[in-house]
Amino acid sequence: MEKDITKSDEAKSHDELPERKNFIREVIDNDLKANKYEGRVQTRFPPEPNGYLHIGHAKSICLNFGLARDYKGKCNLRFDDTNPTKEEMEYVESIQEDVRWLGFEWDKLLYASDYFEQLFEYAVQLIKKGKAYVCDLNADKIREYRGTLTEPGKDSPYRNRSVEENLDLFMRMRNGEFPDGSRTLRAKIDMASPNLNMRDPVMYRILHATHHRTGDAWCIYPMYDWAHGQSDSIERITHSVCTLEFTDHRPLYDWFVEELGVYHPQQIEFARLNLTYTVMSKRKLLQLVEDGNVKGWDDPRMPTISGLRRRGYSPESIRLFADRIGVSRAESTVDVALLEDCLRDYLNKHASRVMAVLRPLKLVIENYPDGGVEELEAVNNPEDASMGTRKVPFSKVLYIEKEDFRETPPKKYFRLSPGVEVRLRYAYIIKCTGVVKDEKTDEVIEVRCTYDPETRSGLPQSSRKVKGTLHWVSAAHAVNVNVNLYDRLFNVENPGGDNWKDSINPNSLEVLKDCKAEPTLATAKPQDRFQFERMGYFCVDNDSREGSLVFNRTVTLRDTWAKIEKS
Repeated sequence: MEKDITKSDEAKSHDELPERKNFIREVIDNDLKANKYEGRVQTRFPPEPNGYLHIGHAKSICLNFGLARDYKGKCNLRFDDTNPTKEEMEYVESIQEDVRWLGFEWDKLLYASDYFEQLFEYAVQLIKKGKAYVCDLNADKIREYRGTLTEPGKDSPYRNRSVEENLDLFMRMRNGEFPDGSRTLRAKIDMASPNLNMRDPVMYRILHATHHRTGDAWCIYPMYDWAHGQSDSIERITHSVCTLEFTDHRPLYDWFVEELGVYHPQQIEFARLNLTYTVMSKRKLLQLVEDGNVKGWDDPRMPTISGLRRRGYSPESIRLFADRIGVSRAESTVDVALLEDCLRDYLNKHASRVMAVLRPLKLVIENYPDGGVEELEAVNNPEDASMGTRKVPFSKVLYIEKEDFRETPPKKYFRLSPGVEVRLRYAYIIKCTGVVKDEKTDEVIEVRCTYDPETRSGLPQSSRKVKGTLHWVSAAHAVNVNVNLYDRLFNVENPGGDNWKDSINPNSLEVLKDCKAEPTLATAKPQDRFQFERMGYFCVDNDSREGSLVFNRTVTLRDTWAKIEKS
């Protein structure tokens, strides 16, 4: 079972991290020196509840909550719930669970829908200033009139409606008098601006849809660019941290708050996380779920936080990953091996070692006493003596891995074969004397051995050396478990393009039935993490029940993909 991490452990691991210095912190440091926001640091994490969060969101969570923590500020969790057709309470609840699991707690739990009335009043203010108008162009016409990067846009024929007419139409939009898509409210800025986002962007669209919080109270909903900055302003956010694709939206963010004359947060952009062998698009992740390529949002092959959690990732390993990759303005792709290495670093220190045989082969020690059982002492974690030891039963009939025996071994094969000696972990040196084969298939179904009783591990006379050491499980005491061997979902570094699904790894999951595990695992609970000695790190799956344990392979002991790519 995974060791509990004390506060002193967390403090130590925090101290071992590189000093957190990046351009965002430099901005905040300068703002604090200038007393720009009265010495405050207030951030927010603003996800849209239209899907499950993934590892890219985890980077943003660690950044926003980490800034608030390190500067003794506050961070809000605010749901950008402005699109009722795609948002559900299921996603709201899962996002809260993910943030808390990562080790963070918000100052306030808020929703953009909390501000619908205020946003409406703000829009009325802009109409009265002559800075917003109701437009009858449909979505296709708006795009056509907007122009291109090289050609200016054209004014809407409705751009110069009077303030009175705009106020009347906008109120009628709110009252539900018009069908979906028939009218929008647009900001009146500059149709010739080189920044397309400033060419009279849409602020409100008509959408007769039931909202997960406000029900049918509204049939007009604010666009992201309109709701986001004003929500930041209402909450008095100091530093609105977002990803690089919003850089071109910053002039619009600033324009809205300046025209309204309200509190003005500072938007700062950073590069989003791109990860090899992974897709991060919510649309693509949803397609994987809907097409049955995975078993749900929390499938352990998914890059979602819930999928990583189910696979056996720890929040500490993800926070460590976020620290190691840092924050930059430059777009880049991070090797997923770095994420896996952060996980190995954590599990190596905190996961208990156990023995489990995934593909069992029976081994009989012919000269061991019939009915004899010994309780051998096994180390729980050689990296941490405080985790102690456990007792493992040893008997005449054992299980070993099939791959640990070869009747005709290749060169440099240091495991068990006829006439060869190996050591059984924590136990004795054994020597293979023969095999029993299936009469029909000629397959080896049982290995016969003898043991040297003078070579028990820990005894002074046990110093005789052999080249191979095997793990094992006592047949009489073994716990039957099922094991899911998960691997990367894609077999190419960049699964992009129109045919991205062609890169799905057909061997991303192998299910093994009736594996054999030492009896200490009988009481394991979902989310308990272990190192199966010589096999990798494993986690108890959420679907496990007493007497019916399922383990997910979290990660191998070493990066096997590096070897594959070099071959």
